[in-house]
Amino acid sequence: MNIQNEFTVSSPIEEVWDAMLDLERVTPGLQGAALTEEVGDEYKGTMSIKLGPVSAKYNGTVKYSETDEANRKAVIQADGKDARGQGTASATITSTLHDEGGGSTRVVVETEMKLTGKVAQFGRGVQKDVAAKIMGNFADCLENNVFQEEIA
Repeated sequence: MNIQNEFTVSSPIEEVWDAMLDLERVTPGLQGAALTEEVGDEYKGTMSIKLGPVSAKYNGTVKYSETDEANRKAVIQADGKDARGQGTASATITSTLHDEGGGSTRVVVETEMKLTGKVAQFGRGVQKDVAAKIMGNFADCLENNVFQEEIA
């Protein structure tokens, strides 16, 4: 399933790029996500989600599979297994930054997600709604927490 999200933050593209390349800094903005250990060029972590009446907690890894500074494009690969052994989740998340002028940056996020197990039984609409909520919270966190810390 392919999900596209877009948001704008009131920070210059250079600051947004630096933040997007720091998984430890941006992960707290992803509701339900936590990094637990850095191993080489990847992190181990957890992600908890709720789709309708079903919740799942995934243990897995996340890493950058591509970073293209010239085009302000970063690709993150995340893979996890349900902690209760009831499915898997994987996502390839491509974020591209666009300078909007005036110190604002538009962030376009394209996520290719694959789910198996109980959560996969829910329709695309429910999965998209959850993803949109997570990305909305992520955008708010970037705007209100990550970039405000740089100004202070």
